[in-house]
Amino acid sequence: MLSNNPAITPELVAEHGLKPDEYQRVLDLIGREPSLTELGIFSAMWNEHCSYKSSKVHLRGLPTKGPHVIQGPGENAGVIDIGDGLACVFKMESHNHPSYIEPYQGAATGVGGILRDVFTMGARPIACLNALSFGAPSHPKTRHLVSGVVAGIGGYGNSFGVPTVGGSVRFHARYDGNCLVNAMAVGIARKDKIFYAAASGVGMPIVYLGSKTGRDGIHGASMASAEFAEDADAKRPTVQVGDPFSEKLLLEACLEIMHKGCVIAIQDMGAAGLTSSATEMGAKGDLGVTLDLDKVPCREENMNAYEMMLSESQERMLMVLKPEKEKEAEAIFRKWGLDFAVIGETTPSKRFIVRHGGKVMADLPIKELGDSAPEYKRPFVSAAKPAVIDAEEVEAPVGLVEALTSLLATPDLCSKRWVWEQYDHIILGNTVQRPGGDAAVVRIEDGPKGLALTTDVTPRYCEADPLEGGKQAVAECWRNLTAVGAKPLAITDNLNFGNPERPEIMGQFVGCVRGIAEACKALDFPVVSGNVSLYNETNGRAILPTPSIGGVGLIDDFTKSATLAFKRAGEAILLVGVTAGWLGQSMYLREICGREEGAPPPVDLIEERENGDIVRSLILDGTLSAAHDLSDGGLLVALAEMAMAGSVGATLDKAPDDIPAHAYWFGEDQARYLVTVPEAKVKAVLDRARASSVLVSRIGTTGGDALTLAGERAVLVAILRERFEGWLPAYMAGELPASV
Repeated sequence: MLSNNPAITPELVAEHGLKPDEYQRVLDLIGREPSLTELGIFSAMWNEHCSYKSSKVHLRGLPTKGPHVIQGPGENAGVIDIGDGLACVFKMESHNHPSYIEPYQGAATGVGGILRDVFTMGARPIACLNALSFGAPSHPKTRHLVSGVVAGIGGYGNSFGVPTVGGSVRFHARYDGNCLVNAMAVGIARKDKIFYAAASGVGMPIVYLGSKTGRDGIHGASMASAEFAEDADAKRPTVQVGDPFSEKLLLEACLEIMHKGCVIAIQDMGAAGLTSSATEMGAKGDLGVTLDLDKVPCREENMNAYEMMLSESQERMLMVLKPEKEKEAEAIFRKWGLDFAVIGETTPSKRFIVRHGGKVMADLPIKELGDSAPEYKRPFVSAAKPAVIDAEEVEAPVGLVEALTSLLATPDLCSKRWVWEQYDHIILGNTVQRPGGDAAVVRIEDGPKGLALTTDVTPRYCEADPLEGGKQAVAECWRNLTAVGAKPLAITDNLNFGNPERPEIMGQFVGCVRGIAEACKALDFPVVSGNVSLYNETNGRAILPTPSIGGVGLIDDFTKSATLAFKRAGEAILLVGVTAGWLGQSMYLREICGREEGAPPPVDLIEERENGDIVRSLILDGTLSAAHDLSDGGLLVALAEMAMAGSVGATLDKAPDDIPAHAYWFGEDQARYLVTVPEAKVKAVLDRARASSVLVSRIGTTGGDALTLAGERAVLVAILRERFEGWLPAYMAGELPASV
């Protein structure tokens, strides 16, 4: 007899985030009114966060296959072959809404969740990265959010014992009411020891592992599928609470029983908790699942079936175990001080049956829970393309040196050392290149191979032209990996947008996804995992479209990886790529001229590939002494970064006469790199570039303690560093005025 508690009213249905037509779909599917527990299950499985109902029709256009791809989207994480019998397992996910409500725990559990996605696949995590977007520095909540989020990421990652090696931080008023916290984790596994979520075999025990279930996180997935209003703080109970020390124990216990051959299938209890993990395992294996909630370890008294099925308590796993290995697996988990409970079994019925207190609380068709979720082809409109800004018509309000020193002290371009020094970025002893460069480099086991890792996106480009912005996010990721000498292999994405029910927001999403797909195909850079985060808006004001791209590249010998720092005096500085002085949507136009407008720079994917390939080859054969990709702030900002990193100055040639000087030095043309070369090798490099039809030009020489531009006053590298390093610590200490 199905236990059916309160009457299911239209108001109750609406509270669960289901629209009337979606609820009718539920009624048609099961042929009766659902119980409260069943309503909660449908709410969890059919919300945007879990079902991708507004996005999956467009995500199918992304390239997901390639020679290195072992597992693409659809599992806990993506998997690529990195040779020598090893695989790299990685994914990026968002914890945006929880981090705005409770920044420390929201960010911390975001890290915990993505780490579980990786070690669920049988991989040992070796690195974490993040991509953070905050509101305007002048907003009263921004400093609080930055402090809490950074502390949460550091607190969880440092305690768990995995290095946080890279990421990005940006500020913009469009994130005032909805910050973004995107977390990425990377792990290493044996290629022949990857574990998947699909259950197999009838009558197999379903085992609950890890920490006990509480009331934290209930409706977390549903909350992540709704926009904010003024009541954000009222949603604080839907934010999960993490325990990194329990997660470390869970990691070791899971890897041990995997090594012992105990596991048939495994699924992290992430969004929607026990509901999603159980139904996904059964549905993927074409099996039914029966759960007895009386056997679920709980840390709070009198929890009902609804609460247990929707709880998002952290550090929990669900496994299907080989029956003959059950006692061995239990002994391992008891040894690690973790709960181990057989709470159900697989069945041939293809039904999802939940019992509690001797009553059936849910009896649903398991495959249809996922397969029959709504799939929308939402209407979308593409905004008119903005006008191209003629650099000749943009007057320079200040001189080049003053513009440079001003840009280096802006929130987006300043040093983020204050952030990454709170992360343990060298634990495990394999971090070759630390935060602050183009990409992190992490040694694989004892070497010589290494992985290059980065996260990238330029939201203002995506807002102005979603197609070009999507292309540029992938291209910049590809350039950052290339700039350290890595061969880019694959990406994960985290697509953050506003309300998809608004055609203009859906237009941003569609344009960005198409741009990402175009770039990934052209660069042989497939998408192997990802996440979509929609409804990122407050009171109808959406965030900037922010499709974060996390990239992984491979270096055969990590000792050959390049850094951006000038190494010594007397070396030639070469500019790779075409410079036209593109000022539309540039940092110079926004920060110096006070204009956030115009078309973003176009992305020529053929040029990206040709330029990147030659830079990578020059790095790997030892020709280059330094390499740096050009992005935000353009040429002169990149030169300053190289000078500050190496404490070596440079003398720079005059800008070409056919380009306004400020456009040449601060334009954000794509597909460009700065490299340094010993004088004796300059001719050989120029000859190789000419043979490859790649434009390379000499623009200066390293040396001294200042940057010296022809026709401008010199500026000491020490002064540049003072400007660059000073803004964020002063802001976080409350020493800057609120108007900053």
